[in-house]
Amino acid sequence: MTPIDPPAVLIGSLLTAVLAWAAITDIRDRRIPNRAVLAVLLLFVAWAAVGRAALGSSLAAGAIALVAGFLLVQFALMGAGDAKLFAALALFAGMTGLPGLAFATAMAGGVLAVATLASRPTRTLTVLQMRGAGDLGRGIPYGVAIAAGACVMLWGGLLGISPHV
Repeated sequence: MTPIDPPAVLIGSLLTAVLAWAAITDIRDRRIPNRAVLAVLLLFVAWAAVGRAALGSSLAAGAIALVAGFLLVQFALMGAGDAKLFAALALFAGMTGLPGLAFATAMAGGVLAVATLASRPTRTLTVLQMRGAGDLGRGIPYGVAIAAGACVMLWGGLLGISPHV
């Protein structure tokens, strides 16, 4: 079993609180505050200061996530706040954890999409009958999926369940 690292657990707890705030704001307003992204970046500085990050790997992962997010924003597949949040969280994952973070986020997004569709069965059936030509409303707050994927990776790593983060 992995020994508990109190500074990492404290930073992880603060990060979880920031991600909860970002997710709630995304559900309510369909926006992720820049202050939340800044808080994630500041927590990453603390994470690196306690020796939990390989700086080169973290910066490379953050850069890749930022470029990918920028492209997704350009094609209107993701919001700018979502892209910034994911890029900031990629710093925590580093290059070795980036695929896992992307996978965990995608899985959480899939669950969120299914839950959203299931919560509006009449509207969903109408859109299906119209072969996708209808509208399901405000869309999916993907910041929730990003926060969930990051928490899975973060706590999996801190608890020794996952080899990353």
